[in-house]
Amino acid sequence: MTEVLLGKTLSELQEVALSVGLQKFAGKQLANWLYVQRVSSFDQMTNISLKGREALQARYTIGRHAPVREAVSVDGTRKYLFEVQSDDVQGTKAPQYIESVYIPEEDRATLCVSTQAGCKMGCRFCMTGTLGFHGHLSAAEILNQIFEIDSLALVNNLSPLTNLVFMGEGEPMDNLDNVLCALEIMTADYGAAWSPKRITVSTVGIPAMKRFLDESECHLAVSMHNPFPAERKEIMPAEKMMSIADVVALLKQYDWSHQRRVSFEYICWAGANDTPRHAKELLRLLKGLNCRINLIRFHAGVDRVFPSSDEKTMEWLRDYLTDNGITTTIRKSRGEDILAACGMLVNALNTNH
Repeated sequence: MTEVLLGKTLSELQEVALSVGLQKFAGKQLANWLYVQRVSSFDQMTNISLKGREALQARYTIGRHAPVREAVSVDGTRKYLFEVQSDDVQGTKAPQYIESVYIPEEDRATLCVSTQAGCKMGCRFCMTGTLGFHGHLSAAEILNQIFEIDSLALVNNLSPLTNLVFMGEGEPMDNLDNVLCALEIMTADYGAAWSPKRITVSTVGIPAMKRFLDESECHLAVSMHNPFPAERKEIMPAEKMMSIADVVALLKQYDWSHQRRVSFEYICWAGANDTPRHAKELLRLLKGLNCRINLIRFHAGVDRVFPSSDEKTMEWLRDYLTDNGITTTIRKSRGEDILAACGMLVNALNTNH
């Protein structure tokens, strides 16, 4: 079986070059073709000898795969279905599907990237959790979403990607090796050379988050949804793995005053987490932490959990928190009509299911 080049770091590509009889500097050429020029075939690598390209093609594949389906929302949001060959729970390769979401705005175009096929975190309010867990995506499969959708934006005369949010299917910190590899390639000088300030990685808050904080400069978004550990545990089983109090305590050990930002995602449910009691606890819990809060309207799924907060209550909560020192915004919902909004990725585009 041929090996995939996409997702390999510079040092790994240098080893690839040597393995097929090329000079070590050809590894930098390969990185340029893969991550800057973003080619899809070895024939396009014109500064590598024909003999070298043939040797590469005999042992490797590029690893680029177009999405198999697309859906377009009335608000311009686009959702794409990709087939991936993830390691399943038995450790064998099996075809799976994941979805990615392109979100155009006036001054930016954001891609919501998936990191796993399904998810094992089991949050009660998230439709993706109903899929179960079907495997980790490789660094190549993570990068492929970015490169393919950026290429499609160009073909369709849409805005090129300006921002990435790792908030699609899966828990990024549960697949941290591959996520960190993809982030290195996206931000390294030899790779896509993006600023880490253009990338946000989400988590429900698990111990692996510390490694991410130590090894990456990208922004962090924490799914909180309730500041009280006992109440949060009822809707987010991950609370038992790492309490929201411990998550915040860890975050307070880091400097958030410069380039990197931490934000908290907060879905609002009527009477369940939008009360003055919850607002006061949010202020107490986050005191001393330079952060922001994004309030999110609930998108009803399989289990409604609680009814969504009304607009007036969300505006009150936003203003109360902001007036007391925590910048808070209400996130605009996008793509709900094609099941592309927050927590709604269930591979609905996969007609084989």
